[in-house]
Amino acid sequence: MRKRTVALGLAALAVLGAIGWYASLDAETRGLLSAMPTNRDVLMWTIPQRDAAFRAMDRLPVLAEARAIMPSDKPLPLPPGKPLEVPGLAAYMASQRAAGLVIVQDGKIRLERYGLDFDGKGRWTSFSVAKSFTSTLVGAAVKDGAIRSLDDKVSQYIPDLRGSAYDDVSVAQLLTMSSGVRWNEDYEDPKADVALFNNAAPEPGMDATVTYMRKLPRAHPPGAVWHYNTGETNLIGVLVSSATKKPLAQYLEEKIWKPAGMEAKATWLLGKTGHEIAGCCLQAATRDFARMGLFVLANGNAGGQQIVPQDWFAAAIHKQKDIGEPGKGYGYQWWTYDDGAVAAQGIFGQGIFIDPKRRLVIASNADWTRATKGPEGDAREAFYRKIQALIDAGN
Repeated sequence: MRKRTVALGLAALAVLGAIGWYASLDAETRGLLSAMPTNRDVLMWTIPQRDAAFRAMDRLPVLAEARAIMPSDKPLPLPPGKPLEVPGLAAYMASQRAAGLVIVQDGKIRLERYGLDFDGKGRWTSFSVAKSFTSTLVGAAVKDGAIRSLDDKVSQYIPDLRGSAYDDVSVAQLLTMSSGVRWNEDYEDPKADVALFNNAAPEPGMDATVTYMRKLPRAHPPGAVWHYNTGETNLIGVLVSSATKKPLAQYLEEKIWKPAGMEAKATWLLGKTGHEIAGCCLQAATRDFARMGLFVLANGNAGGQQIVPQDWFAAAIHKQKDIGEPGKGYGYQWWTYDDGAVAAQGIFGQGIFIDPKRRLVIASNADWTRATKGPEGDAREAFYRKIQALIDAGN
């Protein structure tokens, strides 16, 4: 993640003001500065620091640079539907430390709530929810002919991976996180790969992620074992950009954001060498995260235009790999449920839950107490089941 150390005492603020940067900020962003982190590692930030940063990752040049994704000039309407009465909703929102919750059924908003002084006009960061957007862009690139086949080797599109453990890994194996390359995704271990790879110094002319990933050893044969690996989603982003000859944010704008009728501007944070951080860090309004769910329910058809192959989501949102949890699996960067539902999930409580049988989408943003190991994850799963039951009961 491209960040510079934020150490803004009064003297530093005075200097920034003198050069015009601080003076150019809006009042809300100035207020957030007092709570912003003073280190580079999001996984080590305090809860107040995360509360401040998650809504402003793209507005502080000292923290990160981002590429803009412009909205549609014809936003997809989200008319109000029958209000969904959810017992215990306030307590659930508080326990989740929820920033946004939008429930859409049959294309209509049945519930919309916000917290943490956030609202429907703001952009909240996605974390790994972005992975599901990135994988969908692979589908768009296949439809466009820029990616010939998911059986192609990754190194055909990222030549700098030749000679590495990724030499025999296919695009499909990258999508399903079954490359067999060794990786540590422990969010609370400061020495884990997921904490170290964003700070890798890029070799000349090479993406920083590629520099780090091509040095990793093999742990299993390609395709044999599922193992969650954020670095590999970043590789998918490099692959899509290489294949399409377009920045990832531009391709997202052209293929999903505008055709699917997204209402608000979004942004995507950039890594050290100017590529979008494909496994993370898409900032968007909660309603537009919900619209992504509607795009999936429409099988990737937007305004009469088929963005991905007709059979893309038949594979992408269905179980491709077993993850060792009963009733669940992994598709193409989507978490799958054996009942046909699917979810995009990000650390600290970001999510898009999609239930095709009920024509249901639940988009949520939060700042959980811990990245993944707190009680909030199980509580959110129970909330999904509660909403399904309420709908089944005719509410």
